[in-house]
Amino acid sequence: MKNVVHRLILLLVLIGTVLFAGCAQQEESSQQRRNQAGQNQEEIIAGLEEVAYIEQKVMMPMRDGVRLATDIFRPRTDEPVPIIFSRTPYNFNSWRDGEFNGRTFRAAYNAVQRGYAYVVQNERGRFFSEGEWDILGPPRTDGYDALEWMSSQPWSNGKIGTLGCSSTAEWQMGVAALDHPAHAALVPQGFGAGIGRIGNWYEQGNWYRGGAEQMLFFAWLYGVQNKQRPVFPEDMSREDLIRVSRYFDLAPEMPRVDWSQGLRHLPLVDIMKNVQGPKGIYEDMIKREPNDPAWYEGGLYHDDMPFGVPSMWFMSWYDVSIGPNLALFNHVRNNAEDPEVANNQFAVIAPTTHCGYTRATEETIVGERNVGDARLDYDALVYGWFDYWLKGEDNGILESTPRVQYYTMGSNEWNTAEEWPPENAEMVTYYLNSGGNANSRNGDGILTTSASGPEDHPDSFTYDPMDPVPSYGGNVCCTGNAIRPGSFDQQEMELRRDILVYTTEPLVEGVEMSGTIEITLYVSSDVKDTDFTVKLIDVYPDGRAYNLDETIQRARYREGYESQVFMQEGVVYKLEVSPMSTSNYFEMGHSIRIEVTSSNFPRFTRNMNTGGNNWDETEGVVAHNSIHHSEAYPSHIRFPFVRR
Repeated sequence: MKNVVHRLILLLVLIGTVLFAGCAQQEESSQQRRNQAGQNQEEIIAGLEEVAYIEQKVMMPMRDGVRLATDIFRPRTDEPVPIIFSRTPYNFNSWRDGEFNGRTFRAAYNAVQRGYAYVVQNERGRFFSEGEWDILGPPRTDGYDALEWMSSQPWSNGKIGTLGCSSTAEWQMGVAALDHPAHAALVPQGFGAGIGRIGNWYEQGNWYRGGAEQMLFFAWLYGVQNKQRPVFPEDMSREDLIRVSRYFDLAPEMPRVDWSQGLRHLPLVDIMKNVQGPKGIYEDMIKREPNDPAWYEGGLYHDDMPFGVPSMWFMSWYDVSIGPNLALFNHVRNNAEDPEVANNQFAVIAPTTHCGYTRATEETIVGERNVGDARLDYDALVYGWFDYWLKGEDNGILESTPRVQYYTMGSNEWNTAEEWPPENAEMVTYYLNSGGNANSRNGDGILTTSASGPEDHPDSFTYDPMDPVPSYGGNVCCTGNAIRPGSFDQQEMELRRDILVYTTEPLVEGVEMSGTIEITLYVSSDVKDTDFTVKLIDVYPDGRAYNLDETIQRARYREGYESQVFMQEGVVYKLEVSPMSTSNYFEMGHSIRIEVTSSNFPRFTRNMNTGGNNWDETEGVVAHNSIHHSEAYPSHIRFPFVRR
């Protein structure tokens, strides 16, 4: 018994020693990280102060008297310099929660070292900026006024380039439509939420796809819209603003939300209220139709506006807005009145998720798919572009840079083209066919270049809005823990009977698919309105099925977004589905697959199938939907194949 006690005591002592050592090591490690952060902070600040004049919390006046908080970093020179301008709804304060956050200082240091002034500004109603925030703010007035103020400063050479990703990019197109004489160059990245209507795209800032709401903004607005916020007195001095910003930056501590559950709440109009989120623009936006006049009153760029700035556009295959992004690039090239502007639009398309350009590595993993070495020297592109347009350097960037640089997944290589889609892309039609049982990947659905026969063997499935097909990966961002963006193996998902699966035979030779995928379905339903979703898949010989892009179309908008036309039971309708875009090399032995169903949730909202508002409904109707394929109803997909 004594031996047992002795061994127990020894064990407890050892455990205590290990725990004490572990805690001591953890504390030492934490202290080392704090010391390292402190060293980085001191090094960055010291380096920036050495090369730059720093003016923080400059309250820049707008035409209506509202002042926007602005930090200015400019080279220590008496010569006028060009300006790189970044405008954002996000917190760029360099001190947050008592810890140093040097992102702004690093960006400023990078620009100043290259001979640029770096100016960063908050949208109105955000943090130290005065006024009331609205999505994108009123960027065409505020953006124009900021350009006017900066270009008139004695330290400015009169040339300004705008730079940023996501919400720091999306306001730029609205300002480019005003063609301020100082606005010399544009570098927007992941900019889809700034696009309203472009041709047949009525996404209205990524709020819609094919007439169905994209739920990313439901989660994003939770952390951004906030009309109830503390503000400082208008007569507070700049010195006091700088001082208090070190410990009080007006950034709310938002309670964490489980969006995998939060986005399931019905009705949609109460989602923000249900998670006790702030009041704001959401409750109005959720009630708008795709062609609501309100979309044309704010800061979105629409295709009836001019465009006056040379641009280097950065996009991603797994971003939420790759389709309208490419459409805008083509629109400006084809419609800008100034030939210099039209001829100086360049595009880079990376195989990454939203704003993930610089995260590409030698082994770039997007979701769970390895797409190889997708690195690119983005700094060389961005600053080469600015050096030419803002400094007037004859650096040859227009001649040495391909019009379009795009990454092809599968072959895992950068390719170039003079236009988009690539000039040697050939549209090839594949028809959906089956014996009437394309349900799941175990069904008989096929994709073939042979047209369907005279007999119609429709594939039918049940869509229950209370049991939607869950989103698994995809071209999405900003949904918290609800969806992981990127490419994931869809095999298990494809066992569901409410997913129709159409697959080619294994390819006898590899083929590059680069461009826009056009989709025509012939559909019927026993409800007044429903959705049809499509997903493009690369199927490996071992069965892995990686998603490339996905889309949706709400049936009530099949005749356009200006009106709603409901379905009648027993009637077959032609449905042109909102297109998809990608660049993927399908290797020999791989297959091309299309999934068709009626939900992809919470990537898109669920259609309640009633023909009602959808946003104020809590009870759905089960739909029995069908895809038809025959000579009379030739459901088909048009793929852009690039022959090399």
